Amino acid sequence: MHSKYDLSLILACYNEMEIFADSVKKIIDILDKTSMTYEIIFIDDHSQDHTVHLIKQTLKKYSAKNLRAFFHSKNLGRGKTVSEGFLKAQGKIVGYIDIDLEIPSWYIPRFVESIKGDIDGAIGWRIYDLNFKGLIRWIFSKSYMWLRQELLNLNIKDTEAGYKFFKRDKIIPIVKKCQDNHWFWDTEIVARSLKADLKLTEIPVVFIRRVDKTSTVRLLPDTIDYFYKLFSYQKELKIRS
Repeated sequence: MHSKYDLSLILACYNEMEIFADSVKKIIDILDKTSMTYEIIFIDDHSQDHTVHLIKQTLKKYSAKNLRAFFHSKNLGRGKTVSEGFLKAQGKIVGYIDIDLEIPSWYIPRFVESIKGDIDGAIGWRIYDLNFKGLIRWIFSKSYMWLRQELLNLNIKDTEAGYKFFKRDKIIPIVKKCQDNHWFWDTEIVARSLKADLKLTEIPVVFIRRVDKTSTVRLLPDTIDYFYKLFSYQKELKIRS
């Protein structure tokens, strides 16, 4: 497939009203400071607040830029939403970041620039700015990382960060194999990429927990689901090996 842009950036949205406008402005400001040609693809996963309206406003406000938007009639899950964006992308490099910018937008150019030669993808490795409110999430995250390494032994420190960029021609076949539609998708796409011998680089990024927004993560249910999917994927690997 011909690459129309240097970069396709996917922004999966679900109830992002509190942070949407500010985040989009910061992302566009960063991209406009580079020499890259780019498109931004918004995919709303059936938000229950005013996110859809804000996306439509943004398309009008930045009508001179390459922005596209798609809207789900029902909630399909974060992984499914990002996968859809990857499949719709027209850039040589395709990536996604969490729109809350807990990992700041200024890292985008560095991730894109790192994907060259034999490097097929760049994965964020979160360095936490710890505070008391984020401590429980940090403990759950570190526990998951430990268990993931015990079960899958991946040569990646952090598979869950919402900051991943790939060569589109290399990642699309992987995306088509991914089965999880929700949060485990992050681990699955990294694991399948490594299994397919894609060369990934990790980039340390500061992770600053936002306390000014309502989280869409349901900590205990989502963690239990993560663990279940992790064991299921390990079982799948054993069956196929």
